[in-house]
Amino acid sequence: MKHMINFSNYSKEELNAILDLAYDMKSNPDKYSEALKGKKLYTLFEKTSTRTFLSFTTGITELGGTYYNQVWEDSNFVLGDLVSELKYVCRNVDIIMARLIKNDTVNQFAKYSTVPFINGCDSTYHPCQILADALALKEHFGGLNVKMLYIGAKNNVFNSLIEFFAKMQEGTIYGLTPLVNETGVDADFYERAKASGYYVELDPSMSMEEAKKYVSDMDVLYTDTWVDMEFFNNPAYQQKKEETLAKMMPYQINKELLSESKAKVMHDMPMHIGYEISQEVVDDNLEFILDQAENRRHAEKAVMVTLLNS
Repeated sequence: MKHMINFSNYSKEELNAILDLAYDMKSNPDKYSEALKGKKLYTLFEKTSTRTFLSFTTGITELGGTYYNQVWEDSNFVLGDLVSELKYVCRNVDIIMARLIKNDTVNQFAKYSTVPFINGCDSTYHPCQILADALALKEHFGGLNVKMLYIGAKNNVFNSLIEFFAKMQEGTIYGLTPLVNETGVDADFYERAKASGYYVELDPSMSMEEAKKYVSDMDVLYTDTWVDMEFFNNPAYQQKKEETLAKMMPYQINKELLSESKAKVMHDMPMHIGYEISQEVVDDNLEFILDQAENRRHAEKAVMVTLLNS
């Protein structure tokens, strides 16, 4: 059975088919209004969410299906045996999407689920976000053959970005990542991405003044939050947050950095304006950023239909 955990088990052709389907779904919604008629989606959230919840639930509804949402703390996954709880859920629904904290938990869900399972984001990967990003690139640039500079933390979004570009063998992503989060990827993950020729790792100690020579040649700049949303307002994380912000503030995407560039700016949201991105840059790129966000719905609809029809 096929799941969507990351891109490792997908071919370039399969991913292109998902993107083509997502594009057609966005362009011709009525054509797919009963594509998943009678199908039931279970969504489970161990992490907070706006886009993941709204995009999946509106998406399944637009396809003629229904959804049942549960927060991790309100479920018996907190108390019971994961395998038996999961197998019970599978007897009631056709497909599952879970936004979980640990990649290990995601892998357990995929291993024991008897219906298609979608990783809605974990500590290691965020595949549906990158499919939405790819759809936005196709819409605005006519394809994936772009030069993209990611500035920020090595995190789940970054991991899925470079995994995707390496898989698609189109375009180039450059990574300036002074902050490295513990995401649990395989030891050779980044080396394999570099070996593909579609990911270029920049010196993480590079100053933004040095980075400007790359920025001027880019089609897209991409950034993400430096501090995980669960920790940003958590008093217990205050010292770590302050240390992170002090280290990363020189790497903000702002007007000065973009002074000699025509690059569009992407952000997967939620944004911490005034930290990883300035208000001026948000104002100039908000429609593009919102296209990314809206495309979550269309990409996820395509994933659900693909998995349920496979």
